[in-house]
This record gives sequence, structure tokens and C-alpha cells, in this order.
Amino acid sequence: MSAPAIRRRPQSEQGFTLVELLVVLAIIGLLTTVVVINVLPMQGRAQVQKAQADIALIEQGLEFWRIDAGRYPTPEEGLAVLAAPGPMGAKLKNLPNDPWGKPYGYAVPGANGQPYVVYSLGADGAEGGDGENADLRSDTK
Repeated sequence: MSAPAIRRRPQSEQGFTLVELLVVLAIIGLLTTVVVINVLPMQGRAQVQKAQADIALIEQGLEFWRIDAGRYPTPEEGLAVLAAPGPMGAKLKNLPNDPWGKPYGYAVPGANGQPYVVYSLGADGAEGGDGENADLRSDTK
């Protein structure tokens, strides 16, 4: 009796080895790390830039309000009057929150001789801070 013949798989049925799969996974992991390291800091900068653009938009609404009403809104009226329908019409379609989900602040008078200040307390929601946590104010341009 002869030894049974060993059946070889055709070339098309052969798969990847464990080592090849591990090398591919390592490369994907390295690429993901590079992308995350380079993209995450940009998100923080983009949020700061959005807050600055929102503050400029709110300032335009305040100027339109002043032209129509002859004054800026009082602290009691706040920024909500800019989006509220009324006899003078809404000055903003909607009043945005800052990029961190908190409402923009409004105070009268502002610093440096400005009649008002529109502000965001940054990512941490507290006064002061650095980087993304820094306060953004309309009266300190």
C-alpha cells in the first residue's frame, strides 16, 4: 500500500498568513495615528474661528438693532431680541450658541470704551484660560 497523496490547494484558494495580516494592521494603525495627531488640533482652531465669526455676526445684528431702535439692547433684553420677531423685525435668523454648546454672553458697557461686549467663555466655560479655553470677546480686538 502506498502513502496517501497530499492534496495541494490551488493558488487561488491560498489565503494570507498571520504575519501578513499583522503587518497590514500595523500599517493601518500607524496611518490612523498620523491622521488623528494632525486633525485633532485643527478642530480646536476651527471652533475658535467659528466663535469669532459668530461674534462678528452678532455684532452686525446689534448694529442693525441700534439703527432701528436708536440704542443697543439692554442687558435684560439680551441677545435674544436680535432673533425675536417684533415691530422692527428679527435682525438674525437664529441666535447661535458657541461651538461648545453654550449661549453667547452680552454685557453693557464693554471694555475699552465699547458700548457692549459679546463674549464666549471658550471650551471650558469659565473665565480666563489659554488656547481653546481662552475667552473670546468683541471688545478686545
